[in-house]
Formats: sequence, C-alpha cells, structure tokens
Amino acid sequence: MPTNILIVEDEEPLTLLLRYNLEAEGYSVESVGRGDEAETRLRERVPDLLLLDWMLPGLSGIELCRRLRARPETERMPILMLTARGEETERVRGLATGADDYVVKPFSVPELVARVRALLRRAKPDHISTLLRAGDIELDRETKRVHRSGRELHLGPTEFRLLEFLMQSPGRVYSREQLLDGVWGQDVYIDERTVDVHVGRLRKALNRPRQPDPIRTVRGSGYSFNEMFARTH
Repeated sequence: MPTNILIVEDEEPLTLLLRYNLEAEGYSVESVGRGDEAETRLRERVPDLLLLDWMLPGLSGIELCRRLRARPETERMPILMLTARGEETERVRGLATGADDYVVKPFSVPELVARVRALLRRAKPDHISTLLRAGDIELDRETKRVHRSGRELHLGPTEFRLLEFLMQSPGRVYSREQLLDGVWGQDVYIDERTVDVHVGRLRKALNRPRQPDPIRTVRGSGYSFNEMFARTH
C-alpha cells in the first residue's frame, strides 16, 4: 500500500500544487479544506503523515494539532505544519503544540517534499525506500550514488536530482516547466532550455555505446523515464 498523506489546507491552488508533487513522489494523497472536517476525517482513518495549515476555517490548525496529540490513535502521527507566520515565537508555539516540523509560506516544493520524506523515514522507516531501481540502474538516495550494470556513475548534484525525479514515476511525461519546479524549485528563475542541457549531461553519464537510453524525449511535451526500460532490462 502506498504511503497516505492528508493535506488540510483551505487554499485550493496550494492544495493542488502539493497534491501534484506528492503524488509524483508515489504517495497517496487526500485533502480537506476545513479544520473541523479534518478532525472528523481523522477519526475515521489515520494517515501516515498530516500536512496541516495553521489558519483554517472551522477549527484552527494549532487547536487541531493539540487535540490530535491528546488522542492515542494520533499522538505519534507525523505532523508538518504550513503557515505564513514566520516569527520565532509562533514557530515555537507550533512545535510546542505537537507539530514535528514547520514550513513557512512561500516555501520550496522540493524542500517540503524532502521534509516529508525525512519525517516518514523517522516515523515509519519501512515506508521509505532509499533505493530506486529500474533495469540495470540503481540510485541510492542516502549515499547519493548511482550505478549502472555495477559501474558507478559520476553525476553532478543537478543530474542526480533530475534522474531521481524521473525515476520516481516511470512513464510519466514531464514538461520542462514541471521539471524546473520539481528539480530546481519554484523560486529559481532560469530558462527552460537549461533542462535540455542537464538532460544531455545526464544521458552522457548514463549511456555507453550500444546501451539503451532510459530517458525518453517526447517531442513537444518534455521528458520521461522510459517505463519499458524498467521492464525489459
């Protein structure tokens, strides 16, 4: 079963952005827009992790967090709070109420995804795979190493993140804009053609003569990690 994440956020565009990126990571994602609805939902089913906004209609995130920590069923559930409040006193208040981590809006989506992964690794280490494998390629998230047919590949940090991002969803086609957001982050302003340069570098590092190329170019759309590569090698 995929890891389940519940988003409690009343800003619909942000909810859609979070859902898109977390589902791209392979998580099962549900969302509600009110604190009182979230409390009802959490009595029915406890997710593996809760993304909780501070300011919510119906019931505030801080009060919901306090109530969840008082219940045996949810006292150990990882909670990552989202808020526009950046003051240190508010941050301390959120953590003191029981939140495990705290992200101030606006935030980098790759950073948030990394924090989600870190919280899940601490709380449920069996839910997070540190290795991504496809065909004869193996990527180790912990050691930041990549091997192909037993040979270690030397990738730059950007090429590593790009390969990791693509390998998480074999067959899924990402536009250059989506790759920029997912690999570089929304706050980085660079030309979309930069993606082409790094894909070229990644291919050069991955492929020796006569080896099949796992990166598929989809004309007019973008790039994907070829799902057939994983099945046939």
